[in-house]
Amino acid sequence: SPAGPAFGENLHRLQQLLDEVRAEDLHLAPRGPSAAAAGGDPPWAGVVPPVSYMHICETESFSMGVFLLRSGACIPLHDHPGMNGMLKHYTRASPPCLLSPHTDNLHQIDAVDGPAAFLDILAPPYDPQHGRDCHYYRLLEGPPAGAEPPALPREVWLVETPQAADFWCGGEPYPGPRVCL
Repeated sequence: SPAGPAFGENLHRLQQLLDEVRAEDLHLAPRGPSAAAAGGDPPWAGVVPPVSYMHICETESFSMGVFLLRSGACIPLHDHPGMNGMLKHYTRASPPCLLSPHTDNLHQIDAVDGPAAFLDILAPPYDPQHGRDCHYYRLLEGPPAGAEPPALPREVWLVETPQAADFWCGGEPYPGPRVCL
């Protein structure tokens, strides 16, 4: 609990542990362009999803899994209301990213230079009945084409949108070590 006396210390320790995790530890390996296919209904039946999720574990307190993004894929701008999160990309130089219910919660993830993977921990886990379901957004107005990015901070207006038609997440089995809680 963020209100607990040891929260800061525990969060720091979790960041340290997560910073040490590598793709090899989870038995993840680079894959070809057609490694996974969605098994859902049209329009994407039999088509490789842009993003796949490997479920590792979930309790009433947290969920943990790995997201795999194909080269050029994007998880659109979204939030995690009422949730704390920690994401770790498998680049040795990248520290874990933190989000809280009130700061740094809106984010978008792009696989820019090839496929990407990240370990995702959310606490508490998704629970739409208790208001913990992500919402998608788009900028109401973006900067003019070719304009220099404005100096930060700047004000932006967002509008909530439905999930984009070209974004969906397939599932894959987790190949890593068994997690016992």
